[in-house]
Amino acid sequence: MGVLASGRGSNLQALIDAGQKSDFPAEVVLVLSDKKNSYALERASIAGLRHRHLAPKEEGFYLKLGDEIENCEIDLICCAGFMRILPPEFVSRFPGKIINIHPSLLPSFPGLHAQKKALDAGVTVTGCTVHFVDEGVDTGPIILQAAVPVLPHDDEVTLSERILGYEHRIYPLAVRLIAEGSVHCVDGVVQYSGNAHQEGSGFISPVSE
Repeated sequence: MGVLASGRGSNLQALIDAGQKSDFPAEVVLVLSDKKNSYALERASIAGLRHRHLAPKEEGFYLKLGDEIENCEIDLICCAGFMRILPPEFVSRFPGKIINIHPSLLPSFPGLHAQKKALDAGVTVTGCTVHFVDEGVDTGPIILQAAVPVLPHDDEVTLSERILGYEHRIYPLAVRLIAEGSVHCVDGVVQYSGNAHQEGSGFISPVSE
């Protein structure tokens, strides 16, 4: 995996930790950031991973980003808090190989401040989504989702932190499913093979008898 990150890199850390387990079928080998002081780069350094800052104002930023990825023979690109919309020429260079995690149950609340949008809308359930990246904004085929109830006294901070805990769980799981060949896109919709998609029970929010 190659990871694109802009911030503190907590989802990056979840992927690093998963990749260090003997039974996990993928590992992080490259971390790229558009922020020179991103803590994600520090995490990569601590883990002994190849890492680099690329300044977005430099000419050919996305070309250089893609070249770094190709030079490392990356099979899967994971956006982990990468606060930029990838241009069509970058996405088309790596078709079906870029995934992202977003803090809402897409297609609801795409873009920035998804948690605030959920609170403002008064929903009782939100969550997070891992999806393939296409040329739109948070519009690619959905791979995996986790539902998170909105509690009565939630604000943007508390809701964001609770959703983040689920992001750390489902991002590595989505990578595992992809690496094991269990995920396939058919006409823009993700389908699963094997035992990846099992029956499960739902829940009601707020809790009811």
